[in-house]
Parts: sequence; C-alpha cells; structure tokens
Amino acid sequence: MGNGWSWFLVIVGTILVLVEVALGGFAGFDLVLIGSALVIGGALGLLLSNPLVGLVTAGVLAVAYVLLGRRWVRSRLRVHSVPSNVDAILGAEALVVQRVARHEAGQVRVRDEVWRAVAAPDAPGPYEAGSVVHVESVDGVTLRVRS
Repeated sequence: MGNGWSWFLVIVGTILVLVEVALGGFAGFDLVLIGSALVIGGALGLLLSNPLVGLVTAGVLAVAYVLLGRRWVRSRLRVHSVPSNVDAILGAEALVVQRVARHEAGQVRVRDEVWRAVAAPDAPGPYEAGSVVHVESVDGVTLRVRS
C-alpha cells in the first residue's frame, strides 16, 4: 500500500474544511473538525510512510469527535438570545410616575427609563402616580399598561 491513501485523506480533509469555510459554517463546524481529523491522519501517514497508521488515526479522531466532541462543540457555538429593546420590557413591572388613563397619556418608569404610557384598551385604569403596572405592549414609543 503506497502513500496514495495518505494523500487521499489530506486532499479530502482539506476539501471538507474549505467547503465549510466557503459556505459560512452551514454544517455547524462538523466538516471542519472531521476534515481536520482526515488531514491529521493523512499527514501522519505521510510522515511515517504508513498509510494504515494514517487511516486508523483519521478514523479514530473522526469517530471520537462524533461520539464525544460534537455535543461540546455545538453547545459552544449555540447562540443564546437575550431579549433587547422592546422585547426586554414586555411583561415588565412599571411604576406610574404621572397619571395614566385610557385616553390620557401619562408616564411610567421601567427599570431606569421613563416612558410615555396609556392604559391598555380593556384595562381597568386610570392608574395614579405610585401605582405598579405591567407592560402589555408597545406602540411606537408608547407603552400600553395594565395592573
């Protein structure tokens, strides 16, 4: 058995890495790691002039990644969404700063920000200053609140 198999591993592994990089990580980094296992195995086979060592090494590394490392890599690559902007204040408690009624806009404090607010359409308002309400929805820069 010549070094043909070792070169085959290096070439296929390089192609897998390049495909993953060119397509923007569509496979969740799997092709990069499996391709790297093939390249490492092929390089080891070329270095030792023993393609069987390269094939076994590439196989062991690829299987080890699939069985052991894949879950860890996926957990590191997962994007955890953090509510921001409007999504962060929906359902939040607000302190009424200026009287809020159905047809009379007032002001509420949500966290450290003061917002324009009106009572939600079916809310039992009005809400006097000092009342605690909850943000039901946002309409532009106006919060709709209810108790």
